[in-house]
Amino acid sequence: MAIPTPVNGQITDAVAPTRHRSLIAILRGVTPDEAADMARALVAAGITMIEVPLNSPEPLKSITAMKEAVGDAAMIGAGTVLTPDDVANVKAANGEFVVSPNCDTDVIKKTKELGMGSWPGVLTPTECFAAIKAGADGLKIFPASIIGAEGIKAMRAVLPKETPVYAVGGVGPDDFSVYAKAGCDGFGLGSGIFKPGMTVDDVSNAAVAYVTAHDAVFG
Repeated sequence: MAIPTPVNGQITDAVAPTRHRSLIAILRGVTPDEAADMARALVAAGITMIEVPLNSPEPLKSITAMKEAVGDAAMIGAGTVLTPDDVANVKAANGEFVVSPNCDTDVIKKTKELGMGSWPGVLTPTECFAAIKAGADGLKIFPASIIGAEGIKAMRAVLPKETPVYAVGGVGPDDFSVYAKAGCDGFGLGSGIFKPGMTVDDVSNAAVAYVTAHDAVFG
């Protein structure tokens, strides 16, 4: 599949990467007009999971636009999903996974009922096991900077090894190594990869930096 790549601010054709990396790009504040080009830039850089938080401008339109732009080259989902009705709306917009800042078992169950990936936000062992019991596919430790790598390491010792654990919130590329050693499988990328006002080229350059850091740690 041909995915346009930003090069010095220009869009050119390039082949989409096929490797999946354990990185979720969080595009809080992205608009529908820029969504497709941002998604293409992220995929071309090597990021294949993209989240549009629902407190962005017209997020469902952005999700639809991104999915149409990149097709099967990436999974497009929604963040800040707080209710089962939100889940249904994400599904209707062709969203493929749901991320929340909290552990709401009704949201998790609705997400799985509709055949989407579930990544609830958790911060304690109690929340982790409640999310797993409800059917979560992975855990979003948020905000990860609150408990740090040592806190995650302590929780990881009792969590199922097969459950992916992502650190989100206050974790940059320089932190990947220490969090990986603590047992994190991946990372959510927030304002370091996208803030309103950033250009496609800005996002592309940031994505390349995150991918480079990821590959240096995970190979």
